[in-house]
Amino acid sequence: MTRRIYRLSGDDARHFIQGLITNDIGGIDRGALVYAAMLTPQGKYIADFFLRADGDDILLDVDADLGPALAQRLTMYKLRADVRIAETGLCLQRGTCPAPAGALPDPRHPDLGWRLYGDTTGDDGTDWDAIRVRHCIPETGIELTPETYILEAGFERLHGVDFRKGCYVGQEVTARMKHKTELRKGLVRVAVKGAAPVGTEITAGEKPAGILYTQSGGQGIAYLRLDRATGPMQAGTADVTLLQD
Repeated sequence: MTRRIYRLSGDDARHFIQGLITNDIGGIDRGALVYAAMLTPQGKYIADFFLRADGDDILLDVDADLGPALAQRLTMYKLRADVRIAETGLCLQRGTCPAPAGALPDPRHPDLGWRLYGDTTGDDGTDWDAIRVRHCIPETGIELTPETYILEAGFERLHGVDFRKGCYVGQEVTARMKHKTELRKGLVRVAVKGAAPVGTEITAGEKPAGILYTQSGGQGIAYLRLDRATGPMQAGTADVTLLQD
């Protein structure tokens, strides 16, 4: 997992990013990491990332493949605001072993351990896919795609969206999904007997039911139409069954 770490600086940096993203950034001033996303006006996913304070500045930790486009979009939005966006060259270490000095807990789930920003890239060998599957935690570029609606991806459960904060890009669609509809599709855990590549279509009674994504230990993360997930399903030659948490 390659990341890019950007620095947001300037007098308007906090107000600027607060008005664009799904979560309230207040936690960074309490020394915490904040997990959030940026959406299109139609409420669809652009990127997910972590924010932390670095003095008066904000560090933004995003998947390397999404970083340049995200930085470009942020630059487009800043207009005359006093905000500077620059890549830092910092590296990410993460793990689930005892946290080193300066590391911060991953806010999505306690089992995801800690993240540390500095001069060294590192990983303690944790089986991240096993943890993600066990807790149905989506990954950038796998379960999280430009077609994703963040509530269908579990962002409320993962502490990535705040419904009490002010407006942000895509907020109206997200709030409508929260308050006015029952989710009929979304990411769920499934039992998988057999093997199927990430992205394999899931069918139920020969009808399309969803997509199978990350798998580990006989389970997987799937995006499913919940009305078609009530019985046995197939993903290629693998048998798939919805797991009830």
